[in-house]
Amino acid sequence: MAVSTIYSTQSLNSTHFLTSSSSSSTSKHVFFYRRNQSQTNRRFNTTIITCAQQQTIVIGLAADSGCGKSTFMRRLTSVFGGAAEPPRGGNPDSNTLISDTTTVICLDDYHSLDRTGRKEKGVTALDPRANDFDLMYEQVKALKSGVAVEKPIYNHVTGLLDAPELIQPPKILVIEGLHPMFDERVRSLLDFSIYLDISNEVKFAWKIQRDMAERGHSLESIKASIEARKPDFDAFIDPQKQYADAVIEVLPTQLIPDDNEGKVLRVRLIMKEGVKYFSPVYLFDEGSTISWIPCGRKLTCSYPGIKFNYEPDSYFDNEVSILEMDGQFDRLDELIYVESHLSNLSSKFYGEVTQQMLKHADFPGSNNGTGLFQTIVGLKIRDLYEQLIANKATAPAETAKA
Repeated sequence: MAVSTIYSTQSLNSTHFLTSSSSSSTSKHVFFYRRNQSQTNRRFNTTIITCAQQQTIVIGLAADSGCGKSTFMRRLTSVFGGAAEPPRGGNPDSNTLISDTTTVICLDDYHSLDRTGRKEKGVTALDPRANDFDLMYEQVKALKSGVAVEKPIYNHVTGLLDAPELIQPPKILVIEGLHPMFDERVRSLLDFSIYLDISNEVKFAWKIQRDMAERGHSLESIKASIEARKPDFDAFIDPQKQYADAVIEVLPTQLIPDDNEGKVLRVRLIMKEGVKYFSPVYLFDEGSTISWIPCGRKLTCSYPGIKFNYEPDSYFDNEVSILEMDGQFDRLDELIYVESHLSNLSSKFYGEVTQQMLKHADFPGSNNGTGLFQTIVGLKIRDLYEQLIANKATAPAETAKA
């Protein structure tokens, strides 16, 4: 059993976390030094946590706020089975989601400054100075090694940093948020990484639809909010896509001239070549350049129709394969026609992609390429996980033979 020891104490800016291993290969000791804002005296509280040591697979998902991370997480956890829910009996404002196989951690929890602190220092949550990357690295590293951690909670309702919560190492850990690939140390822990790249035009259209219709914001305030975040987004968030193994890029349609409503989308799945345990999906003929308009008698779609493209390309000096869909479906049950023309889907059976899409027909993006490509990436992550586990299981036997 792995043993973790947690110490709580005051610190000026953030929690500190150190790890060390005993001489035994099956035992680890983890030391947490955490500030307690409610305490005025320096006092240590010690807790011992035991947990079975295992190797956790770590997936990173990066995107700006309001770009579909939550929907992607729900599709991903569904692929592995079981609904993802907040920790039972814990803080009702927890950002963590736990299923039988996966634990999803929101990296907002590693804000080192609360909402008031950021305002006083004149920084946004996108600014690295408002985040504790040391703690993020050490806790992700611990979980990947099979050791439980006490993770902080950023309360989105109050804007404050709440008391920490205990996170046990899962089979699959997903870290999602603004900065999963920003810090080189954290990036080195990732077994696979995804970036959701929403174009400025689409992001603006989405925020107008959401914030004006649902939150009563004015058009002027929405524009001001986007413009205020843009410099930090361009400096700290957007560059992370160069490190991603897969990028889902959402753009305005090219099927409607001068479209600015953002309702019909052109979505590109950019897949890096040469990633271990990951083989890009292809259309018809791997490595070829394909443009395909599906038969209207087999796939019902209203104006402006649907168009697919597939081609090899380069992306930040990396060789990639790009699968693109422009337009939207009218009937999800007919998606099986498209699925039958795609290869390397890593599905368990014929029609699994269509089944998953129908299962979540009410999710945003289920009638276009965002939902389709999120589902495909979810299947690829499941396949990657199974290959990694199989490889780890055979490694000791091969070592013994040697």
